[in-house]
Amino acid sequence: MSGTDIRQPWAVQPEETRGRRVLEPEHAYRDCYERDRDRIVHSRAFRRLEYKTQVFPNHHGDHFRTRLTHTIEVAQLARTAARALGLNSTACEAIALAHDLGHPPFGHVGEATLDEMMADAGGFEHNRHSLRTVDEIEEKYAAFRGLNLTYEVREGIAKHATRYDRFAGAEIAEFSPEERSPLEAQLIDLVDHITYNVHDVDDGVEAHILDVETLRSVPLFGRPYAALMSELPGATERQLFNETIRRMVDRLVTDLIETTRDRVADAGVRSLADVRAYPQSLAAHSNDVLADLETMADFLSVQLYRSPLVQAEMEDARSKLRLLFEVYAGDLDLLPPRHRERARRVGALTAIADYVAGMTDRYALREHARLVTGRTRPTPQS
Repeated sequence: MSGTDIRQPWAVQPEETRGRRVLEPEHAYRDCYERDRDRIVHSRAFRRLEYKTQVFPNHHGDHFRTRLTHTIEVAQLARTAARALGLNSTACEAIALAHDLGHPPFGHVGEATLDEMMADAGGFEHNRHSLRTVDEIEEKYAAFRGLNLTYEVREGIAKHATRYDRFAGAEIAEFSPEERSPLEAQLIDLVDHITYNVHDVDDGVEAHILDVETLRSVPLFGRPYAALMSELPGATERQLFNETIRRMVDRLVTDLIETTRDRVADAGVRSLADVRAYPQSLAAHSNDVLADLETMADFLSVQLYRSPLVQAEMEDARSKLRLLFEVYAGDLDLLPPRHRERARRVGALTAIADYVAGMTDRYALREHARLVTGRTRPTPQS
């Protein structure tokens, strides 16, 4: 069943979309979800993900994941899972490509800092900002603000949920929070979890913060590594490590596909309406895999994310973003013209947060140097 979608009746279907906020004629050669995917890929926000931190700022090395490579990995795994399950892989890919568009510079510490600075104006949450990005901040079309994506892709952005996300129900009233998302969107939550758990192991070893001997105590890594040592007695340590990473991904994605397929069958799902009405998410891991993933996530939280190197980088980023926000708040004339105009429409703090959230790591550092320490000349980023 590889290569071409063979869609089940409960997949999202282009001809049954709930539509766009602004009505547009259909395209002769691309369905609505293909157009969504292409609009996301061609957006400025998508291109900027290349220079936004995942865990390690990319100036530390050429091989660390960025927010862009993370997004591409999520999209690739999501496409595989969706096709295997008979879902709409293009719609799934579009949601995956958009799911982190709202992330500010410097990873989760950037989000926490903006949330703190926006405490009196509703806070900051990257899913909310992803939706704002595709709905109004992107400027590519004369007929409407934003990208005018379909309801289903926008819903997938709004309802995206992992341990880092906290989009309040009242904020997604437009998307009927009492309804479950389509399975295409449900998959993204779990594939996102797979991707950052696995690639953070890879990056942690690359950064010499994690090591294989310590990782062998974590079942998700340790079991396949031990098996490979027996199977490949002549392999180098690098080969064993890379093969273990590959087996981790294969096990996790295979389990997601098989568990979700079983749950859909057990639930007696016959239509997309059945998926939406089901009382819980149908996309899921088996209990054994879920336990292994949670153990790995806890391990990474202590051994990687709270390591002295990562913490020092994040505290420096937190300080710089806070000072940069305060400088803009003290003088709105320092904002580019379109963001000054937005400040009049949406409020000063929201406009500042939108501008700062759109920055890449390196642009934020340049602006901090220019405005706070006075060391550089301006480099416009609209």
